[in-house]
Amino acid sequence: AAVSASRAARLRAVLAGRPGVLLIEDDHGHHFVDLPLHPLAGATDSWALVRSTAKAYGPDLRLAVLTGDAMTIDRVTGRQRLGPGWVSRLLQRAVVELWTSGAVDVPAVSRAYGERRDALVRALAERGVEARGRSGMNVWVPVADETSAVTGLVRAGWAVAPGARFRVASPAAVRVTVSALPDGDLVSLADALAAAAGPAPARSYG
Repeated sequence: AAVSASRAARLRAVLAGRPGVLLIEDDHGHHFVDLPLHPLAGATDSWALVRSTAKAYGPDLRLAVLTGDAMTIDRVTGRQRLGPGWVSRLLQRAVVELWTSGAVDVPAVSRAYGERRDALVRALAERGVEARGRSGMNVWVPVADETSAVTGLVRAGWAVAPGARFRVASPAAVRVTVSALPDGDLVSLADALAAAAGPAPARSYG
């Protein structure tokens, strides 16, 4: 979710009245989401902001940077000392090089994801499916039944994530990742999603 400036202001106002809450923000969209970050850091006494690199620069770069209040950082450091908390120096240097050398065209990456995401949302709208996706590499597609939609899409040759793991009270949906979607597959994916979004097929036993 990309938090807007106005929503961030409202959230900070709510959190200001609850200083004992531990606030953890995961900025996993750094350098591939084409919207500005509006952090809530500092709205409570205890907070942490994590910025990961794996999605923007490659899944092998399993690194993140962390900042927060002094007590929270001390607690994280203490927990790391109890287990395998060492991070490869080679991977750290690789990330620093990517961040500082301009080796990755960040606006181009963000724009490519945005174009694929928006194209799928438009294609689904043309088929009567009101999908959503405002940032990043995923599209949220409402469906009548998640299990039927996921299995139907697998039969059609597509793998999507059931929405249950990402939602609390919102209706059934599937999450579609477009980061590697070729332009030539857009129409067939939209057709498959539109077919899968409808009611589950009736079953009879007899």
